Amino acid sequence: MAWKNPWYDSSKVHHTPQGFTNPEPDLRQPGDLRRWRRERKAEGLPLPPRQGYAAFVEEWWQPADFSGSDDRIWWLGHAAVLLRLSQRYILIDPALSPRASPLPFAGPQRKTPAPLSIGDLPQLDVVLISHNHYDHLDRPTVKAIIRHFPQANFIVPLGLAEWCRARGVRKVHELDWWQTITLDDICFDAVPARHWSMRTPCDRNRSLWCGWVVRSATCRFWFSGDSGYSDSLAEIPSRLGPFTLAALPIGAYAPRWFMAGQHMDPDQAVALWQKAGRPMTLPIHWGVFELADESLDAPPQELAQALCRAQERNGNFAPWRIGESRSLNNPAQESS
Repeated sequence: MAWKNPWYDSSKVHHTPQGFTNPEPDLRQPGDLRRWRRERKAEGLPLPPRQGYAAFVEEWWQPADFSGSDDRIWWLGHAAVLLRLSQRYILIDPALSPRASPLPFAGPQRKTPAPLSIGDLPQLDVVLISHNHYDHLDRPTVKAIIRHFPQANFIVPLGLAEWCRARGVRKVHELDWWQTITLDDICFDAVPARHWSMRTPCDRNRSLWCGWVVRSATCRFWFSGDSGYSDSLAEIPSRLGPFTLAALPIGAYAPRWFMAGQHMDPDQAVALWQKAGRPMTLPIHWGVFELADESLDAPPQELAQALCRAQERNGNFAPWRIGESRSLNNPAQESS
């Protein structure tokens, strides 16, 4: 019997009886994945960073420091982000394992170290997951969270609660786009993204993908998650902004003919940043895993060029080091 979407709501454009979908058309054609893999192998892509991997790590990595008590944000590499708000810790898309893969010996390998281990955290209150791809939902990291912080609340898009419970998560909340949950005095909004989901050959788009907005008395933060560009994403700051802080993706964009529907490039990230009102923005989704054809060090260079083409300064949208943190009291001026 064919699988039927138990969350199907005919009034919602991203719902179908067979699963979830993007409102935008799918740009990929049958055979595109094989073509990309063939061309990538023939051209020997991705190339290493210009100065080599060791120099890249030296330039772009540091261990995370959790001292202090101020409201703060850390970039943990790729799309993993940590927030401290009123002494509560919120972890987003933590993928800290050596590979983004179901297998310990195959799949995309981490090229820069994780700046922390879960046991280093002083506490953990909330975990947000944007979708089920292995570079965002990492089973070993989730198991470590359960061991160290069994009371942590997981907030996930539709279709992922069962996966979490099967791995021992005690508290899990499932949201559709534009739904909100409030824990203590912090609001968490699931917002649209242009992407897809799959962990096995049999579960394509059976769970939803999303971005997150985190709202507190001192912070209004938009985490886009994985997303291709769409003009419709401007509805997020229109409905839930203005934002004091954002995290937008700048990596895994090449080649554009294959990646455009699922990952935005730096020019598109800059355009979305402008539509969001130019908040202080952390560039994410780069620097750890070689998921596309560009080199690890290409996204920050391309971001600088994209800002130049848009006649923008990069003070509010500049790359951070993996492990770097900034105070939410004055993120433009303070870093560690």
